[in-house]
Amino acid sequence: MWYNGAPMQQLLRPVIRYLRQQGVDYGDVRWQQTTHEDVVVENGAVEGISTTSHEGYGIRVLVGGSWGFAATPVPTASALRRAAHEAVAIAQAMARVNTAPVRLAPVKPATATYRSHWVIDPFEVPLAKKLDYLLWACHVLSGHRLIRRAIASLDFYRIRKRFLSTDGSDITQELIESAGQVEAVATSGEEVQRRSYPNSHHGAHAQAGYEYVKALDLVGGAETIRQEAVALLSAKEPRPGETTVILDSSQVALQMHESCGHPVELDRVLGTEISFAGSSFLTPARRGKFVYGSPRVTIVADAATPQGVGSAAYDDEGVAAQQTELIKRGVFVGYLSSRETAATLGLRGSSGAMRAESWNVPPLIRMTNVNLLPGDATLEQLIRDTRRGYLLSTNKSWSIDDRRLNFQFSTEIGWEIAHGKLGAMVKNPIYTGITPVFWKSCTGVGDQATWRLWGIPNCGKGEPGQSMHVGHGAPPARFTKVFVGRKRSS
Repeated sequence: MWYNGAPMQQLLRPVIRYLRQQGVDYGDVRWQQTTHEDVVVENGAVEGISTTSHEGYGIRVLVGGSWGFAATPVPTASALRRAAHEAVAIAQAMARVNTAPVRLAPVKPATATYRSHWVIDPFEVPLAKKLDYLLWACHVLSGHRLIRRAIASLDFYRIRKRFLSTDGSDITQELIESAGQVEAVATSGEEVQRRSYPNSHHGAHAQAGYEYVKALDLVGGAETIRQEAVALLSAKEPRPGETTVILDSSQVALQMHESCGHPVELDRVLGTEISFAGSSFLTPARRGKFVYGSPRVTIVADAATPQGVGSAAYDDEGVAAQQTELIKRGVFVGYLSSRETAATLGLRGSSGAMRAESWNVPPLIRMTNVNLLPGDATLEQLIRDTRRGYLLSTNKSWSIDDRRLNFQFSTEIGWEIAHGKLGAMVKNPIYTGITPVFWKSCTGVGDQATWRLWGIPNCGKGEPGQSMHVGHGAPPARFTKVFVGRKRSS
């Protein structure tokens, strides 16, 4: 592997030597190569096939308590030397005006090579085979006269990294992700309804090979959502009012992403992301004291979750993967942090949450895999113990304020629950709430058998913006006294 061999070492090690000669407080160099294949079929025709790849080198330094960063796509020693010189110059300039010098929490230097697990390399699967699969799924989706759009897609990613630091780390990683989705849009007059499988917003993603796509069974899912999309056209809307809701696993994942994952990012808490991503209601004074949810709610960040798209052996400043408790039996206890923010707050060390979208941007605090730990109920038990309410599935839209308190979510589909049994389908459901009030109302969490891992490939943050892949594991969960309403279809 060239990226783990002598040619790469001959490029990267001189950068570290140069940074040490310049007397930097800290420095690292990160090579990253990202390859993405996207295949889309719509209404029985090939809509798009693309494969893109980009790679380059990012150099980050700390001088006089201030950061400098520079990058280059040119794989020559002279280009990297110029970028290193530029990073040092930027840090030196910043140090002249910085009134709050940066300190870094300690980290143990590591020398490691890591490769995520896959059985079938998706980039070695013939394109014709992928197209046949999508066309088959698209044909099933189209099997009703009211279906106006039938879309099937596959996405594959290969990410290769090499990281060296002045602390002494030398880490090589290779990650593969696979994803698939089908979507049906049904219309009747002015009524429009959409159903997605296995999930909306780019489908289901996992750190796995083509075997994951095969296991998704897009063809079988296409049959179900075609029927549901058509049925939604004539379904009734939910009755507005306060009631009990059970969210399916995919909706719990997005709820957790927006109302827990983002507010525990420590850079948001400390104000360095406030102009773009917003701030957080989970301030340092509340850590260890604030009741975020009911005792049934325990949420962790775990960068070692198998198949999680937020998983890696090390983050992009050389901190090893670990599990960090965020919410423990309902109490807010921890943050997603970096070496810098951990030192600012006096934590023992970083939670290993620094990740960069690409080689040409510095890493930011990002979610790894933020997971709701399973409880002890089956989905059938959650429904059976509910006198009246709704089961809601598959996110359609969301809105939440910049402190992550007040939210509104809509889902593609729902079902009435009456006297412990599922009833009629409902369309255009929405629910609203205030984050801690909502999570405190959690009265049931699904068991391990109902727990499922989801991937979100488009989590945005930073200036310039970075779109990161993050994971969420969740079972279905039940919440009481939630306001449910209806939203016009779109």
